[in-house]
Amino acid sequence: MTVFGAQAEIGSSAPAAAPLAQLRAAGSGTYTYWGFDVYQASLWVEPGFEPAAFARQRHALELQYLRNFKGRDIAERSIEEMRRIGPFSETQAKDWLQAMVAAFPDVRAGDRLLGVHLPGRGAQFYYNGRPTSEVRDPEFARLFFGIWLSEQTPAPKLRAALLGPVR
Repeated sequence: MTVFGAQAEIGSSAPAAAPLAQLRAAGSGTYTYWGFDVYQASLWVEPGFEPAAFARQRHALELQYLRNFKGRDIAERSIEEMRRIGPFSETQAKDWLQAMVAAFPDVRAGDRLLGVHLPGRGAQFYYNGRPTSEVRDPEFARLFFGIWLSEQTPAPKLRAALLGPVR
């Protein structure tokens, strides 16, 4: 299996390779906002992946950015989108924002961010194949990946493209 176009980019470290083992490509699509292409998204899932139960299954979501963005802006937008998926406290918002600022560096066109959902544990994040951080909070992971995978997603066409034949 390849992730980021080449397994070697992440396969050299045991912590990165273990969460991605046995994942397969599900689908991909481009996220467009106000007529501007923002990123190309790809979903990687385990065999038997059930979209309705995404929060209980291991999967990875990769975003290849098509424009430059500040990491803090990505984190703040993620909090906004997570609020559309489900409620959470201001304390959680503050903690999660801080965690995402640590996880998401500034990106340039062509850079890739990968989030790996770890059921019951949280999420690991990678920037261009290198680990950045882990957020150990299953509720954070459910809401974060729900931006793309929940039925409440603000981007239903992208969700359909990501789920591909696993729908």
